Amino acid sequence: MRHCYVVRVFTVGTVGGNALGVIPDSTGLDLGAMQRIAADLGFSETVFIDWPSGEMPTLRIFTPAAEMPFAGHPLVGTAWVLNQMGPGVDTMSIQIGEVGVRMEDELVWVSPPPIDQPTREASVDEAASCGVKATRAWRVAVPSDYLVAEVASEADLVTTEPDLEAVSEAADGLYVFHGHGLTRSRFFAPRLGVDEDPATGSAAVALCAVSRLLGRESGAAQIVQGLPGALSEIHLTWDGLAVELGGRVVKDEVRSLDH
Repeated sequence: MRHCYVVRVFTVGTVGGNALGVIPDSTGLDLGAMQRIAADLGFSETVFIDWPSGEMPTLRIFTPAAEMPFAGHPLVGTAWVLNQMGPGVDTMSIQIGEVGVRMEDELVWVSPPPIDQPTREASVDEAASCGVKATRAWRVAVPSDYLVAEVASEADLVTTEPDLEAVSEAADGLYVFHGHGLTRSRFFAPRLGVDEDPATGSAAVALCAVSRLLGRESGAAQIVQGLPGALSEIHLTWDGLAVELGGRVVKDEVRSLDH
């Protein structure tokens, strides 16, 4: 028997956001067991924590279909759990390095490792093959392979209905957005077992990479992701490769797992 904290990350006030499972004790769980639990829970991501005494907590992140080397909403949600429900942390470890943590008023901020995200312009035909009418497109490795597509209006964003089979064949994830600074977005990752994700921090990092490619080496953005009635809010700052993701977190429940 072990516990799973269920929280919503990147909420708008206390509503919306992206559900996350956080399992504070992963003792005795191998890769297969973690993947099965994540699939059973069915959240966009589930985090498993290994925290030997006196060491930094190490996080492993799973979608229902695969382990992720990096994802944003699990980091923000886990940081909140460890600081609000546990002894508190200012650093955590994931596959790609150390993550800084800070709490500021009602926001939790995390700083992913400042690694390069190789970015290149892509043909809008790549987006069109996925069912998205884009004005510009890029490929970004975060390190997962994302196709990033800009659309002409918020109406185009809301009415987008991508071909999920084509998206699965094309990339790990498809990020569709409109606007810079105040940004509206949606994210689709059927290859990872998530048809549409309510809030995606790693995609926000991909947007930073696109901004750098376009000559904006530093800046800030407020990203509202999702469809009307189920929105999430991501705060974002960047300076070169240094990125911070911030958001609100709400606790929903604590589940007992028979694993």
